Amino acid sequence: MTATVTAPAGAPPRRSLIAQNPSILWFLAILATFCFGVTFLAEATGTGAISTSMVKTLGKTLCLCLVALAMDVVWGYCGILSLGHMAFFGLGGYAIGMWLMYARTEIIVAQSLAEATLPPTEAEIRDGIATQIFGVVGGNEFPAVWAFAHSLPAQLAMVVLVPGLLALVFGWLAFRSRVTGVYLSILTQAMTLALSLYLFQNDSGLRGNNGLSGLQNIPGLESLGQDVISIAFFWASALALALGYLLFAWIVSGKMGSVIRAIRDDEARVRFLGYHVESFKLVVFTLTAIVSGIAGALYYPQAGIINPAELAPIASIYLAVWVAIGGRGRLYGAVIGAALVSLLSSWFTGGGAPDVDLGVYTVQWTDWWLVLLGVSFVLVTLFAPKGLGGLVDLIAERRAPQRVGDYGPDKSALRREEGPPQGGEE
Repeated sequence: MTATVTAPAGAPPRRSLIAQNPSILWFLAILATFCFGVTFLAEATGTGAISTSMVKTLGKTLCLCLVALAMDVVWGYCGILSLGHMAFFGLGGYAIGMWLMYARTEIIVAQSLAEATLPPTEAEIRDGIATQIFGVVGGNEFPAVWAFAHSLPAQLAMVVLVPGLLALVFGWLAFRSRVTGVYLSILTQAMTLALSLYLFQNDSGLRGNNGLSGLQNIPGLESLGQDVISIAFFWASALALALGYLLFAWIVSGKMGSVIRAIRDDEARVRFLGYHVESFKLVVFTLTAIVSGIAGALYYPQAGIINPAELAPIASIYLAVWVAIGGRGRLYGAVIGAALVSLLSSWFTGGGAPDVDLGVYTVQWTDWWLVLLGVSFVLVTLFAPKGLGGLVDLIAERRAPQRVGDYGPDKSALRREEGPPQGGEE
């Protein structure tokens, strides 16, 4: 005989994830339509109306949307203005870039040594790889951080572990000290700056200012052109964005989402209610750092190069601006902001926008783009605090959710408590 558990009388029925967050279906449908449209128009799989470079740009934009989602959860929902999440993004890129550069260089060195009279030993091949990679900074040996660069599974694990561990240690130290507000933002920015300055040094083990290059050449796929590889990475980026959206929608729609929103609004009250605030903040901070690292691991093989400038604090500031313009506290707002601003940035700074001749002065958008971005951020902050996501709310005419069950006294009970109506009304 099995016991059945029934819901208490009058309790509202449990709603599905889709019912709690209707934007999921719309987002997935729009993303799928976009991906199939790009595939149909791409050079490798369709009509060729969209160039390979444009496919790479769109794929990179999807990765930026993913890291913007992570930023929105940690800032828009949990209230932690992190100015260091692009550092986690860059660390993910460095982790996968080490394997890409090692494996590609290994092929080149093995081919060059194959013409020798005696077959090369493994030590000779490894020394040749080290010289080829680090000769630009005057080195000929592998630093300790490259110990697992030859192993793809190990470096894929590093994509998750390195950003996750850094966020875990930093967050534990900061949150247990109850550093909040602008002071926490300054600390995250200081962490990013210190990491960037360290990587600029040649003895950091990651080639200093030269960074890692040639990442678009995928080992083992030499027979495939960049047009095919770009479509593959485009779809991988889209899949990662879809899964990231589902993950974060599930988090913010449940009990954890309610708690982190409460922490954002009144941290002291949440702590008074008995919740361990530091644990919730640490989980959110670490999880979003891991997702940022995964986004970076997908981004830089499409970009082809990564250097310490990618981890500079200004990159994380741009990320915050994207989320603010899109509308923080809305997952789709973060995606809209990141996609719109990053594509406009590519258009303005890439020479796509025509110069404006004013007679006495010619406006060149490559010089004025940052000014335009700053003005847009100020205007959105002052006049549209909900960002572009607020426009979506207006278009969709969102209604209040239907509430089922006993949620308090009805209007007549309230009127009885308040006494007779004023002004002689009956």
